[in-house]
Amino acid sequence: MYRLIVSLIFLMFSVSSVLAGVSAPKELKDLYFGEALYDAYQGDWFDAISRLDTELAQHYGLDDPKRDTLYYHVNQAEFAVGDFELAYRMHLRAGRAIKAVIEGNVSEPVRNEAIFRLARIYFQKNEPANALYAVKRIRGAVPPNIRDDLAFLRAQIFMANGQFAKSASILKDLQGAKSLEGFSTYNLGIALLKEGKKVEGCQYLDRTGQIKSKDDLTLAIRDKSDLVLGTKLLKEKKFEAAKQVLDRVRLKGPFSNRALLGSGWADAFEGRFKRALVPWSLLATRDVTDASVQEAMIAVPYAYGKLNVYSKAAVMYNSALKKFGTEIDKLDASIKSVREGYFLKALVREELKQDADWVVKLRKLPQTPETYYLLELMASHNFQESLKNYLDLEELRKKLETWNGDLDAFEDIIEKRRAYYQPLLPAIDREFRRLDSQMRLRLEQRNRIQKRLKNMLVVPRPDYLATTKERVISEQITQLEQHLTTGGSSVPDGIKTRIERLRGVLKWNIYTQYDRRLTETYEHLRDLNHEVDRLKRQYTAFVRTRQAATQSYEGYDDVIRRQRFLIREAREKVGELMARQGRMLESMAENELNKRRRRLAEFQIKVRFAMADSYDRAIRAQAQEKMER
Repeated sequence: MYRLIVSLIFLMFSVSSVLAGVSAPKELKDLYFGEALYDAYQGDWFDAISRLDTELAQHYGLDDPKRDTLYYHVNQAEFAVGDFELAYRMHLRAGRAIKAVIEGNVSEPVRNEAIFRLARIYFQKNEPANALYAVKRIRGAVPPNIRDDLAFLRAQIFMANGQFAKSASILKDLQGAKSLEGFSTYNLGIALLKEGKKVEGCQYLDRTGQIKSKDDLTLAIRDKSDLVLGTKLLKEKKFEAAKQVLDRVRLKGPFSNRALLGSGWADAFEGRFKRALVPWSLLATRDVTDASVQEAMIAVPYAYGKLNVYSKAAVMYNSALKKFGTEIDKLDASIKSVREGYFLKALVREELKQDADWVVKLRKLPQTPETYYLLELMASHNFQESLKNYLDLEELRKKLETWNGDLDAFEDIIEKRRAYYQPLLPAIDREFRRLDSQMRLRLEQRNRIQKRLKNMLVVPRPDYLATTKERVISEQITQLEQHLTTGGSSVPDGIKTRIERLRGVLKWNIYTQYDRRLTETYEHLRDLNHEVDRLKRQYTAFVRTRQAATQSYEGYDDVIRRQRFLIREAREKVGELMARQGRMLESMAENELNKRRRRLAEFQIKVRFAMADSYDRAIRAQAQEKMER
């Protein structure tokens, strides 16, 4: 019983505790982390893990992670990835992620929160000894948002390790925790019972069974507490007290059938068969696939037999016998359906995943006889864990199919890019060569001018700053002198004086205007630098554009081929695991159906004998009545 209690409590808190532990930051600075949180809050754990894993890997691969936007959320992201893996039942990876935080250089509250999460992982994996060792490492400050949850987890771990007194001591301090209303009281009652304090334990169970609340989880644990306490009192033959407790269970709750059955037996054991007929008759009209309803279908005519209404008892036995026969036929059909694979097909129907009560709705779908008797099995912890694994594998299979199709789409896009860019590249390359030549020329000019100007700051060279016109005039004077001296003749004195005067005027202008010309040259050099910068930008833009164009369709073949190979391997592996997991689910379902069939077959035998006895008693009663007349 205790293991079932722990499973129930943990299933109720598992998803909510994960989401509570990974609250959204007040100021989100990394959009990819926000995307991972969004996927997690939708329950898409696989997408959340893959997104956050990628983001963390990129963050730690940076030369300066402090400049990354994830740096502001990195501790929370480390917690989150462990929580997401825990929710996705990747316990090994989740444990490694959280251990990395524990062993890192973190503050005491952060470390304690990480240990709390690690202990929760061990507890969910049914490793209470490791969970106990983990929580004992928590010392010092604990974040306020996990204090109650940590104390409740401690109590559960102590209970799992058989230390019921310590568990009870902790749970007594949690009675005022609103978030644990009902659960703390119920578990305290169980802990006290296990400790041997039956009176006090029953008192807390009774207190839990009288909690007033509108919360569905609290109401469920209240009904569970009444059922456990009522069943215990029934076994102790405290029938009146047991009936009072069992009658508190809601008629439309998940434990109502078992409570109605127990309430009827509480009256029957006291010989109050008329009163027993009230809950049993109500129960007998419910879904015949429920085990409690089937027992009530026998109990009702049994009560009528005890009230000496043998004819009605015989008729009702006959009706129950026919219904049991019909149900056995359904079970045979269900077993056949499971063996033919329809059970697994029913489990992965998309429309069921849109509703939180899909397990209940599954049995109401047409053409799914394999689910008629499996509601209790499908609600069990072991089946749910196996089913989640199967559904996760199914989702992964679909993702792999989608990814394989995405690769086809990528190849199509790449081919279209190649067909578009390749014809354009020759003309672009010609334009690039022209631009490259122009740029080289401008760079050579700029470098030469810059070098001369730099030297002129040390050794002035006014002749370097002569204008084009002045250079032409200087060249003309030189040619004139050469012409006058041809044949070895000398230049006449008058002409020589005039030539020297012209040279002097030319040199005077060059030397007197040197400073102004040097300033203007620097201004022109600055303009030339701007032009060179513009050409460099054009050059860089072209190089990037050309690279982007070619890289948009080149170099992808090997990557796509490698990804196809990995996807093919993964699909084969997923197929093997799905087959193995599916066979396990089918085996669990078939065993459950066979067990229910054997139970109905036993009921049939009992009903036949009881019906025959009722007919005999009815006939004898009629004969006695005739004799008395």
